[in-house]
Amino acid sequence: MRTVAIVGATGAVGRELIQLLERRNFPVKELRLFASKDSQGRMIPFRGEMTGVSGVNEDSFRGVDIVLCSAGSDVARKLAPIAVSHGAVFIDNSSAFRMDNKVPLVIPEINAEDIGWHSGIIANPNCTTAITLMALYPLHQQFYARRIFASSYQSVSGSGSKGKAELEFQLLQIAKNVPVERKLYPHQIAFNVIPQIGNFLDSGYTEEEMKMQDESRKIMHAAHFRASVTCVRVPVYRAHSIAVAAEFEDPVNLQVAQEILRKAPGLNYMDDPKNSVYPTPLSVSELERCAVGRLRIDNALHNGLSFWVSGDQLLKGAAQNAIQIAELLK
Repeated sequence: MRTVAIVGATGAVGRELIQLLERRNFPVKELRLFASKDSQGRMIPFRGEMTGVSGVNEDSFRGVDIVLCSAGSDVARKLAPIAVSHGAVFIDNSSAFRMDNKVPLVIPEINAEDIGWHSGIIANPNCTTAITLMALYPLHQQFYARRIFASSYQSVSGSGSKGKAELEFQLLQIAKNVPVERKLYPHQIAFNVIPQIGNFLDSGYTEEEMKMQDESRKIMHAAHFRASVTCVRVPVYRAHSIAVAAEFEDPVNLQVAQEILRKAPGLNYMDDPKNSVYPTPLSVSELERCAVGRLRIDNALHNGLSFWVSGDQLLKGAAQNAIQIAELLK
């Protein structure tokens, strides 16, 4: 049995963490919930009892075995050393430690063995990277992926509860025929798409787009992997989708690729386009498995395959992946 602490317990990912601990029957001896000042004092149900939310301090992690943090990079950098000093394993959902060479970046279906060399901190990948690799990595094992060209279609809940609230509010304003207000996104998101997620770099790519290449290299242990990505926010409540065109080192075979994806862990193969069977954000929302479809030989790439993959970014893209890591800890 483990004493588990959740930092950011009242946020979108935090709420999923609590539900997953219960749904997956994680061996929790004691659950401690922490959040910002606005949420302190709230009571949250867990296994038939109410657990209070409090503020976090340097003594909060005494006696804690696992800390699940979903509270932003600055908070993670501050709290991780404290948690580790008390003997806890700190599993972080932010970008704070992902590219730290001393910290494993883990998707359990892909590189669970990397958990073995952690020194107290384990990083969760970016949600879009995680969902993409659930389909790409099994193909990479067979054909060796050299590069991908990808476009993401990322839901507003990827921005947390404020993203969903902004979309809902704008839809109401449009229905009432009043001017649309925006606070979170640089443009109206209702009935629109925004080809910007994260800050722009000097290269013209955004931070979110570069995560796909950098994190994938680390997770797949493929230093020469390259990715050209455009990340797009779309007016969808939940679940991300990615259109991927992948070029491989070895010759590809469509039938072999289909069989690989059918057997891939954590992945549903949904591919009957003549009957309009393929993944959509709605079809994977609140599901722990990702889904892949539209698999085909790519017309423009040498040894290329194109596919469409969807997954719930609050689950496999965040909370579920963290819980899976915790389940593998000894």
